[in-house]
Parts: sequence; C-alpha cells; structure tokens
Amino acid sequence: MSKTIFITGTSSGLGKLTAKHFAQQGWNVAATMRSPEKETELTQYPNIKIFKLDVTNLQQVKTATEQAISAFGKIDVVVNNAGMGTYGALELAKEADIDWQFAVNTHGPINIIRAFLPHFRHNGGGLFINISSFMGVTTAAPLGSLYNMSKFALEGLTEGLYYELKPLNIELRLIEQGGSTDNNFVDSVVWNENPEITAYDELTAKLKHLFNTADDSHKDNPAVIVNAIYDLATGKSSKFRTVIGNMGNMLMTMRSTMPIEEYMEKMASMF
Repeated sequence: MSKTIFITGTSSGLGKLTAKHFAQQGWNVAATMRSPEKETELTQYPNIKIFKLDVTNLQQVKTATEQAISAFGKIDVVVNNAGMGTYGALELAKEADIDWQFAVNTHGPINIIRAFLPHFRHNGGGLFINISSFMGVTTAAPLGSLYNMSKFALEGLTEGLYYELKPLNIELRLIEQGGSTDNNFVDSVVWNENPEITAYDELTAKLKHLFNTADDSHKDNPAVIVNAIYDLATGKSSKFRTVIGNMGNMLMTMRSTMPIEEYMEKMASMF
C-alpha cells in the first residue's frame, strides 16, 4: 500500500519539487498551497491531490487536514515547508511584518502539527519533517534578526516536541537548508525600510548586493534537499538535524568550535 505525504507550500520551489519527487516514487501526495486554482503542473499527477491552505488560517488548516485524511485515509509524513523571510533593520520593521514572519515560519508549523497530532496518535505513529535553515542554528548576516528568530523558534519547538511525542512513536526531523538554485527567495524577501531613516542604508545595500550577486556555487542543489527529505521519510536516514551544503556545514563547524564572541565578530567583519 502506498504511503502518503502532506506538504505545505507546494506552489513553487522546494515544496513543488518535493511533491513531484514523492509522486514519481509512487507516494500519494497531499500538496497544499494558498491559490490552488493557479496550479497547472501538479494537477497532471494522478497520485497528487491539491488542497487550499494558508498555514496561518486555522479554519483552512482544519479543512485541509480533514480533506487530506478523507482523500487518502492515512497520512504517514507531514512536511512543514511553507515559509517566508523579512530582512532589514528591526527598528524599521512594521508590526504587521513582525507578526507575519512569526505567523508563517513558526506558528504555521505549530498549527499543522496540532492539526495532525490526533491522526498520528490514532495511527500509533507518524513523522513531522520541519524545513528550517542553518540560520536557525547559527547567524551569518546582518539585518536578519526576525528571520533568525522565526527559525530559532522552530528549532526549539521541534526539539521540545521530541520529548513529548517520542513515547507516542511520533518522530520529528529538521532540514537545515540554505539558499538553493531553484527558489526565488531574494524576489520574495520583504525588506524593512524607511526613507526617513538612513542609518542602516549602507548595511542594507551591502546585504542586497550579496543576495543579488550570490554565485550558484554557494547555493544548494535543490535535488540534494529533496533527496534528504525523501531519505528521512523512508527511514534511510534517522538524523534529527540534516544540514545541507558546504556553506551550512562550514558555518555550523565554525559556530561549534569558536567562542560565540569570536564567531559573531568574524561574521560582522564581512560587512
């Protein structure tokens, strides 16, 4: 009997690639997105069903969860992939953007996990794979305090849940990815800016330039990330944290081998 995976944020990028890969491997896929009426590619797969879902909307979470379970009977793996990023000086951030950053990247996975826990308990087990970032376990650039906050929180949430869900045979995993060659992260970043305050302009310009000119050799191959998710879902890997790519592994090594003061000074000196 085919297994079923539920994935959030499948309209583009990693989410779409993951949905396609699992479908090609014979899995049933519950693919969710905010505007399913616009999707034309995933609809071509007979073992993919698409559900409308904004992870910040509790009613949509409830409905999509119930519809997916009804459609497939059983969900084996849930991938919390939906996310967004806001960058810029904290002083300049709008209250709505602060709330949105946390609502999507942290509260969104909380909503999904809470919705699926009764189903997993009833089934005697299940697996949550949370798509985080190496920016959730380290810091490497200025003006990302809100994004880092949301991913650090996701890390703490996932670690904390490990202890209460392990006795129920419900597993949790984290994917620590960086930028990949197949997403539009830079185009979708929400920048905190205020033309009346120029104190952060130079630093903002440097970071934007870095984002816009980053060489693909410094980015992750999305296929590597998808394969890591697949290995976790199939049990080939049981790593609690899977760090993707040279950049992420280098930063993690630096963070773990240097005093924090030295690490932060080294990162700051690059800007």
